[in-house]
Amino acid sequence: MTDQPLADRPGADRPGADRPGADRPGADGWAGTWRDPSRPLAERVRELVAEMTLEEKVAQLYGVWTTIGEGPDGGADVAPNQHEFSEPLPPWEELTRPGLGQLTRVFGTVPVEPLTGARVLASTQRGIVEGSRLGIPAIAHEECLTGLAAWQATVFPTPLAWGATFDPAVVQEMAAGIGALMRRIGVHQGLAPVLDVTVDARWGRTEETIGEDPHLVATLGSAYVRGLEGTGVVATLKHFAGYSASGAGRNHAPVRLGPRELADLLLPPFEAALREGGARSVMHSYAAVDGVPPAADPTLLTGLLRDTLGFDGVVVADYFGVSFLETTQHVAGSPGEAAALALAAGVDVELPTVRCYGTPLLERIRSGEVPEALVDRALERVLRQKGELGLLDAGWDPEPEALRSGEPLDFDPPHLRELARVLAERSVVLLDNPRGVLPLAAPRRVAVVGPCADEVLSLMGCYAFPNHVGVQHPDVPLGLEVPTLLDALRAEFPDAEVRTALGCPVQEADRSGFDAALAAARDADVCVAVVGDSSGLFGRGTSGEGCDAADLRLPGVQGELLDALLGTGTPVVVVLLTGRPYALGGVAGRAAAIVQAFFPGEEGAGAVAGVLSGRVDPSGRLPVSVPHGPGGSPATYLAPTLGRAGGISSADPTPAFPFGHGLGYTTVEYSGLEVSGEQWPTDGELAVSCTVRNTGGRDGAEVVQLYLSDPVASVVQPLRRLVGFARVELAAGAAARVSFRLHADRASFTGRDLRRVVEAGEVQLAVGASSEDLRLRATVTLTGPDRVVGADRVLSTPVTVEPLG
Repeated sequence: MTDQPLADRPGADRPGADRPGADRPGADGWAGTWRDPSRPLAERVRELVAEMTLEEKVAQLYGVWTTIGEGPDGGADVAPNQHEFSEPLPPWEELTRPGLGQLTRVFGTVPVEPLTGARVLASTQRGIVEGSRLGIPAIAHEECLTGLAAWQATVFPTPLAWGATFDPAVVQEMAAGIGALMRRIGVHQGLAPVLDVTVDARWGRTEETIGEDPHLVATLGSAYVRGLEGTGVVATLKHFAGYSASGAGRNHAPVRLGPRELADLLLPPFEAALREGGARSVMHSYAAVDGVPPAADPTLLTGLLRDTLGFDGVVVADYFGVSFLETTQHVAGSPGEAAALALAAGVDVELPTVRCYGTPLLERIRSGEVPEALVDRALERVLRQKGELGLLDAGWDPEPEALRSGEPLDFDPPHLRELARVLAERSVVLLDNPRGVLPLAAPRRVAVVGPCADEVLSLMGCYAFPNHVGVQHPDVPLGLEVPTLLDALRAEFPDAEVRTALGCPVQEADRSGFDAALAAARDADVCVAVVGDSSGLFGRGTSGEGCDAADLRLPGVQGELLDALLGTGTPVVVVLLTGRPYALGGVAGRAAAIVQAFFPGEEGAGAVAGVLSGRVDPSGRLPVSVPHGPGGSPATYLAPTLGRAGGISSADPTPAFPFGHGLGYTTVEYSGLEVSGEQWPTDGELAVSCTVRNTGGRDGAEVVQLYLSDPVASVVQPLRRLVGFARVELAAGAAARVSFRLHADRASFTGRDLRRVVEAGEVQLAVGASSEDLRLRATVTLTGPDRVVGADRVLSTPVTVEPLG
């Protein structure tokens, strides 16, 4: 950490109207050259690079975490092994004299009032500009996965809940709202979205993924990127690549993954977010793939990302990822060697704070061990991005709009809460309702039991500020008005007698509360059992970064509590507030109903309560399969024939509830499948359309899903895979025609020679309500020569929805 508080550093007391750098020798001489926004940016960057000393160049290639280690006793880690790297930095004036590349999480490390945070950021930027020769501001970045990760800021549902909405439009709108807030306070870059595809749900960061299907992740991830980038804030794609496939679901564990699976399962979301989303930053992954850490892999970060995919933005290190090359992965013997490996591979910026890219890198450049040309390569990318953000312009003002306007600064304004509500309501998945208990019809006595019933933090993921940072400051209030599910149910059923009991903690093996919970259940017309996760970091929870699971049993003794409640004879509605799917084979069919909500955010309690009462029609669909049993290596739905149940193995991986599954309170009929032809050229398009009709008595929404199967291929293929979807709102009795435009590129896969190919031959198309509930089918033949496709292939499936009279 630095030795001066932010507000006391140079420039903090200067008025915001002062022109940055006006009092420095040479400042006027630079105006009209690289500071002139009317000139081509590439020319400005070249001139600036030529102007810079080596120290000034290197200073642009790292960030500084100004508040690292601050707070009571330094606070608990919010990044892996944080305190191992929290040695004091030089005094602030000395540290920033050559300039600075990035500022790390001014808002997101400790609780800070919104206006105070904006003032601190502005004063810090002013100090950097006025204390350095060239006067180049830093890029300020923050986490923003479930909203701006700052005190008092809106907490949106976690990405797994985005996946459950199957609604890219509302995800894009959410990201645009987050980006507008960030831009207003002077933040330039957001470290989101996470595009890792769920591979093993035991992985603690499953809650940060969008789902287990690459097309779903690509579509919603790209929508998030468009929303954030549309506000001028840089979106950062995480984590490139392979992170979610770590062995046994353990954080940072090695990834034993072949190149074909990497290409077909894990890379498509990144490709789409770059080409169709316009992301300007990529963050490398921690986990070594086949023995090579991505931060030291030029084949990945330069050959694939830049030369093949055409990325021209900035690659930033995941926090301490450059240092990990030395300290945990042992492919480097010193900080300088780690810096050399990362810079050569294509890591442009060391985050969150400087350790390797400072003095150790300078020493290697001066000794000739590292070519200065590698510094210039990264520097040009960084400066180009700063130029795009206006940070190289003459007269740049460190005062953000939030301070210039003089208006109150609300981090949780009504329009963002409304978006949080819409997302939450559309994400709730009704898994089972075998006897039609839901919606609850004016119950007289309700028992609400379980460890997550009266806990607001059970509604939020690990990158929501209250769980990420707030729990480390127990004397600081939550900063948000967030009802628990117990509160929301009392409001939803004002005439009911509601009794509650904890039952057991989330994680500890404490059964002392069982008797009270069972008594409450026996004395009720219906029991709502609210179980799930406590999200945290590095073992401080049951879900979240570094909170990996040995198996997919509900944490602690919650499974025992459910079993006991199900034996009372009272109808039990199970509500899961979780960050991953848990094994429900022992609950399905016994519970009166099962409702799954993946950390639905600050408006999540009302969303779940609304589904239970019927005020909200459940329309979420599973973005991940829900397993039947807890053991073994969990499987996603993207399994080939031999990865499914059969006589070859006694182990049955059939899920309790499949990918894409979700029930509503109405019924939907599929009909009229039309395919534009039986012949589908290997370089052509195919139109696939069907009619969906709401045949029930109430309004609802259907998620129409299009799957492709390739029954004979040169390499083993999944039995089926999602290639298109559409969320369709249907009033009672209404119908709509849903049409997909499917390019043959969407049938491509990585062949034996590791080139992506569209193979001629028969393929099967199916439309339905889930990966296992397929209502309409057609067989077509891909005709013409087998065709190799490249990075310019078609990545998406356009869809139109036409209401019918």
